[in-house]
Amino acid sequence: MSLSELLVQARQHARERATPLQAPYPTHTIFLSVSDGNQRARVVHASHATFDEAWKTAAARCQRLVQREGLQARWLRADWPTSAARRDWKSLREILKKTKRNYFRFGIALDNQLKHAFLEQELNANAMLYGGNQVAHAVLNEKNFRRYAGLRYRSPALDFSDDAQVIQLATAGVFCPAGASPQALHGAGRNAGRRIIKQLSPDDVLSLVASSSGYLASQVKASGRFHYGWHACFDRPIRTYNSLRHASTTYAMVEAWEITGDADLKAAIDRALLFLTDSLIKEAELPDGQTAAFLVDAQDEIKLGGNAVCLLALVQYSQATGSQEYLPLLEQLALGIAHMQDPHSGRFVHVLNYPDLSVKEPFRIIYYDGEAAFGLMRLHGLTGDPRWLTMVERAFDHFIDAEHWKAHDHWLSYCVNELTRYRDDERYYRFGLQNVADHLEFVASRITTFPTLLELMMAAEQMVQRLQASPEHAQLLESLDLERFYQALEFRAHYLLNGHFFPEVAMYFQNPRRILGSFYIRHHAFRVRIDDVEHYLSGYVAYLRYLQSATSPSRTPPATRQRP
Repeated sequence: MSLSELLVQARQHARERATPLQAPYPTHTIFLSVSDGNQRARVVHASHATFDEAWKTAAARCQRLVQREGLQARWLRADWPTSAARRDWKSLREILKKTKRNYFRFGIALDNQLKHAFLEQELNANAMLYGGNQVAHAVLNEKNFRRYAGLRYRSPALDFSDDAQVIQLATAGVFCPAGASPQALHGAGRNAGRRIIKQLSPDDVLSLVASSSGYLASQVKASGRFHYGWHACFDRPIRTYNSLRHASTTYAMVEAWEITGDADLKAAIDRALLFLTDSLIKEAELPDGQTAAFLVDAQDEIKLGGNAVCLLALVQYSQATGSQEYLPLLEQLALGIAHMQDPHSGRFVHVLNYPDLSVKEPFRIIYYDGEAAFGLMRLHGLTGDPRWLTMVERAFDHFIDAEHWKAHDHWLSYCVNELTRYRDDERYYRFGLQNVADHLEFVASRITTFPTLLELMMAAEQMVQRLQASPEHAQLLESLDLERFYQALEFRAHYLLNGHFFPEVAMYFQNPRRILGSFYIRHHAFRVRIDDVEHYLSGYVAYLRYLQSATSPSRTPPATRQRP
């Protein structure tokens, strides 16, 4: 499809929806962004008293740009202002101080005629309002602002003094990919700039699972080691590495492969597992003479959670493929976790030194506890060995006494759901319900995408379904507002779309091809790290299975499954 054809599509959509601005601003302004999919979108715009003239001028500028640069127009996006609010830099700086970093969702113009103007996506993808990871709020970054403004407008005069005028713009738009249907885009707000999906269908979610697992597969090198992550604004690699996240990401990839059956994904999983088992997991002799295995991370650390996610990855793979190859290693990894548990209190030690197994930190992060218990439960499910179930029950005695449910940990949600499949104990059900019951408002309102919240809700939902079918324990659900629970679940599933690199979002970043189809963390400068993608992926795998079974008569009545 040619640029001319894309422009015809975009114009038809925009012509029906663009509304005029009031004086003193131009009646109509059209922004056109074009990308070949390999480099940052180039943006032009034009203003005029009529839509037709504004479009004609903007389209001509776009065509000249594409010809001059020799671009293949793979993606075209058209945006237009829906409102304008006059500020000065002093008042805008005050607004930025009250706005979470990278969550300013408006465009900016530097004059009433909108001659020098920037879309919200340009501002954020070029870190023009980002002050670094030590500044929690949005802030004008004059260096980055000047850099991009110079590229866009050939060295415009910029005045950032307090009384200098600045116009805050809300916009709406349409995205036109070559060879596919146009996509209407959200206007101002937390969903700004990405496609409108009013209700997620199974096909929508399958597409998210396929694209994000495909992204992870593309990040596994020939050696089996991952490209750990990228700072998307300027395509800079994250140079650290984390063995725990290597294992946990591989676990999520296996979950996705069970759904997609993609051959490239399976090949990447095999490479990642080979690197995990041959290079990252080490053997050590325990005091009783048994041989245990430990995932060894940076600084020769053995993390409880590291062994746990190794169990998860290898158990999931064994169940998905029917392979018994890893059973001896799984036994050794579980023995390593057993070495880190007090057999009397059930409490786990969190970090050891390798190779002497001395204690480095008795406690580091509560997530390790839930990971360990869940990993042991999954291993028990694979082998039926009662040792691992006994360890989990002992751990839960400690978790209950310590009120670990107050952490609202998604790993504990996974674990208690699994535990109640084998132990029909009211204490465990109560723990699982407490883990979510007073957290629903947070799930339904948190401004960040926070993908582990969907994992928390999906694991809890499975337990809720079994409780509803239990004559003995159904009354426990009186402690949970089921209508609010399902509303929060649906909200979070839909809100996670704001962390997906759809092409209409990815096109504004330095290397769109690198990040397309992945997930990001907006407040960490649009970071794309393998474990970030992992948590989105696991949540959507569970949500897809939920959607696929939601029409069953045994599921929750529709009245309790309201969608946002």
